[in-house]
Amino acid sequence: MKEKLHLLRQHFEEIVSLTDDEWDFIQSHFEFKSLKKHQFLIQVGQPVAFEYWIIKGLVKAYSIDEKGKEHILQFAMENYWVSDHCAFQHQEPGTIFVDCLEDSEFFCLSLENREKICFEVPAVANFFRIKSNNGYINLQQRILSLLTMTAESRYEYLLNKLPKLIQRVPKKLIASYLGVSRETLSRFNS
Repeated sequence: MKEKLHLLRQHFEEIVSLTDDEWDFIQSHFEFKSLKKHQFLIQVGQPVAFEYWIIKGLVKAYSIDEKGKEHILQFAMENYWVSDHCAFQHQEPGTIFVDCLEDSEFFCLSLENREKICFEVPAVANFFRIKSNNGYINLQQRILSLLTMTAESRYEYLLNKLPKLIQRVPKKLIASYLGVSRETLSRFNS
């Protein structure tokens, strides 16, 4: 566990500096969770008590429309934060699913504990502000890519930006993320 907590500290210290005392306080507010492939981290209609930092593994965040079609919002792997952010912030039932594509390990942070550590350690508030801003930027880029780029261009962008992700995610899920059929995705590769 010590090594995993060291990874989390490194993640924070990519953005902010922390003393050992601050780190001891921060780490005491996280919980550890381990899930197997295909287990749900978050489900629609269930309380969303935590946001999660991925130590190891891969998840997908998605919704299912009234016709039963899956719409993938995000893939997240090591060093990513994931949650149903609306439900988490408002302490409401989940509106999306997050499930594991691989056996995965997480550090979990409740809203109450997040507020405590942000209040006690101002650098952590700055850390989460920067992470939130980066999340908004990524969300805007995703929306703009869906509105202005062809599926093939989005695939090339994904290949260039996240090549390791492409190797880990099944092609049918990449196709779903891009909004194309598996056959269309195969044509992009030929």
